Amino acid sequence: MTAKLDYKWHLRELMAAQGMYSTSALRPLLAERGIDLSTSQVYRLVTEKPERLSMKVLMALLDILGCPMDQLIEPVGAAIRQRKTAGGDTVADPGVGAFRPKRARITGGPS
Repeated sequence: MTAKLDYKWHLRELMAAQGMYSTSALRPLLAERGIDLSTSQVYRLVTEKPERLSMKVLMALLDILGCPMDQLIEPVGAAIRQRKTAGGDTVADPGVGAFRPKRARITGGPS
């Protein structure tokens, strides 16, 4: 089984470290680099973890913040869900995959 990966998005923290406390401060800096995003797109980029991001936007953010990529995007392992058994033990939850139907078995022959 392969490990599930996730990431932490540190754009808001890096902006605050440079004195940019509002999302509107980022929009003109992106525009200087040829990235034209709406106010709501910039807000979502800063406040939420993006699922898809163009390389041009990523490179513009790295240039604006003057940081390497690993400071903006921190790879982390996804949390494994835990569940309690009837005996009170805690085990890793296998997810939906454990609920697959069992194969039917044909027993005995025609009577």
